[in-house]
Amino acid sequence: MKARITILIAALLVAVSAVAADNVATARALAQRLSPRLADKVEFVQKKSAVDQFALSGRKGKVVITANNANSMAMGLNHYLKNYCLTTVSWYADIAVELPDQLPDVKKSVTIKARVPQRFFLNYCTYGYTLPFWKWHDWERLIDWMALNGINLPLAITGQDAIWAKVWKQMGLTQEDIDNYFTGPAYLAWHHMANIDGWCGPLPQQWLDSQVELQKQIVARERELNMRPVLPAFAGHVPGKLKELYPNADIKQLSQWANFNERYRTSFLNSEDPLYAKIQRMYLEEQTKLFGTDHIYGIDPFNEMTPPSLEPEYLHNVTKHIYESLTAVDPQAEWLQMAWFLYDMRDKYTPDRVKAMMDGVPEGKMTMLDYFCEAQEIWRIRDKFSGQPYVWCYLGNFGGSTALQGNVREAGERLEAALKEGGDNLTGIGSTLEGFDVQQFPFEYIFDKAWTGCPDDATYMTQVARRHAGYDSPEARDAWKLMYDSIFVDAAGTYGPLYDFRPEKNHEDGRSGISCLNATMVKAWETLLGVKKVDRDALTLDMIMTGREVLGLLFEQEKIAFDKALPTKDGKTLAKHGRLMLDILRDVDTLTAYQPYCTMQKWVELARDYGETKAEKDLYELNARRIVTVWGGDLNEYSNRAWSGLIGQYYLTRWDIYINKAMTYAMNGVELHTKSMYDKMIGFEWDWGTWTTPIPLAKSDKNILDFSHHLQQKYAQQLEELKAKNLSY
Repeated sequence: MKARITILIAALLVAVSAVAADNVATARALAQRLSPRLADKVEFVQKKSAVDQFALSGRKGKVVITANNANSMAMGLNHYLKNYCLTTVSWYADIAVELPDQLPDVKKSVTIKARVPQRFFLNYCTYGYTLPFWKWHDWERLIDWMALNGINLPLAITGQDAIWAKVWKQMGLTQEDIDNYFTGPAYLAWHHMANIDGWCGPLPQQWLDSQVELQKQIVARERELNMRPVLPAFAGHVPGKLKELYPNADIKQLSQWANFNERYRTSFLNSEDPLYAKIQRMYLEEQTKLFGTDHIYGIDPFNEMTPPSLEPEYLHNVTKHIYESLTAVDPQAEWLQMAWFLYDMRDKYTPDRVKAMMDGVPEGKMTMLDYFCEAQEIWRIRDKFSGQPYVWCYLGNFGGSTALQGNVREAGERLEAALKEGGDNLTGIGSTLEGFDVQQFPFEYIFDKAWTGCPDDATYMTQVARRHAGYDSPEARDAWKLMYDSIFVDAAGTYGPLYDFRPEKNHEDGRSGISCLNATMVKAWETLLGVKKVDRDALTLDMIMTGREVLGLLFEQEKIAFDKALPTKDGKTLAKHGRLMLDILRDVDTLTAYQPYCTMQKWVELARDYGETKAEKDLYELNARRIVTVWGGDLNEYSNRAWSGLIGQYYLTRWDIYINKAMTYAMNGVELHTKSMYDKMIGFEWDWGTWTTPIPLAKSDKNILDFSHHLQQKYAQQLEELKAKNLSY
């Protein structure tokens, strides 16, 4: 008997040792991907802990990171990178990790623990606004970035459409039916949320096959790094044609979404119908065969859609039967759902209706993502989700809009209050951003707050400035203090500079996301221009993002002056302001070209490179062009981007049409004929989406700091006028 126990203990020790070795090897591989120098400097050690934690110490010229698993080790590595090496790791694969010549030692030990067990990341929409054409090269860095920020609960919805194609074929649908059901790649997020069918499709077989292989790589790496990928499950969205094959099934059309044509309307199969459980099983069994499972599934049946009934009993039965269909296949299943619908339709989802939905699932088995907590914490107004677990989420960006936005200080205060007041069922912190062409720091700030040891906000912003510059720059520090205090103060919205939007007469408000004074924005930019050197990518992005906001203000100022001059019929004045508007657009087009991820060229290249045949490449480019311009339905410009190429080719063309038409009509003594002008603009917008000619990239022979100083001198008079007005925008 003793011999058997000894053998069992020895086997257990070997298993534990193997797990530890796997975690250490995984963390070391991550460090190696970031920089071989880093892998040589850092030593990883695993130590068992009841909670996620890491410790940093120094030993014989090495940095020792001791943690409970590879995910915590990665978080510890990032703590070293940010606080000792003064660097920010980008979520973009093509941006190198910039390290000091001499990697510093850790002289004083530090131990940091997770404050919550779950750290969630991503949004369905991110898969449309940023990720649709990413390959493994891109995903590998993003997963590393997630691990470096302690994320352990990522949304993982890649590859599902190949499974759905197989399921629908087995259900009797034709290939034509399936082609008409799927949207194009950039719009699949809204297809998966049951908002639209068919738009900008179909999906090529090459897309379906490649996404399956990509998802296998994604979930394998995420699991290596101790993450639980949230895979999708059947939420009730079915092809409308299914009703013809199963006439007795309880299938109803959902409400029209975003003013899309009737032909793009979606259909919902009631979860009480026996067909629902059958489809759930078919889908989950195939998905598990391909991708495995961590027993947590994303299901969102009524996102931005009015359900067939709002009666509490109906809503209770919907959730009850969806959950039963899950556990019939996977007895360990947990359900994760966006609470966005409770924000978007908060007037319809009354407390009794929300409680009915929550009570349809056993307590602890339905985790809610409180999606937009910087603006509205649903847990506060809906009884903490009736005891179901929930994750406090910071959204921070809609549509991939490139405007500076995010009420960082307020979000941090709300989060701290939630951790104190949110109850035991607050189990996580997350971010649900929609697009990546934004400042990373608000999202890293939120994930840092998921751990102990996060410094006060003033210290944190000083550290951000140091990391972005790569050294202690007083100018960067002062600029970031201004931005934190006065610019990053509003919750996310569909914002952008005025030049991103279709021209209108007397349209003066723009849709900027910033509620600060003109003079403050200009001062932040000009303070940043005082830095001595710009050799870090993060600082380059700071220069671009502040610069394009200032140029947007100058453009708006000239647009107001142009419109005011129209009734005077003063051709000289009109020409002056019109010429300056177009000149500003050319300059912001050049400024944004200094970073490839701020260009339309990069976005289109990613799309075309994903295809193999010309037809595939053209379809993917069509999707890439349309989603950041006309979008579809009534969502024109929802995903506007201040990107090089898009500004110089698309926005500038529209403004040129506006200026020329306005001047012609003004000089002829007649009113501006809006219909003919907009017919021409709208025709151009839809035509441009079908183009496949290369996107031009504006270039300058100056470095970005010199070019920014050139802009400061060029527009000195206009900048002074802007500061003198000192208007809030």
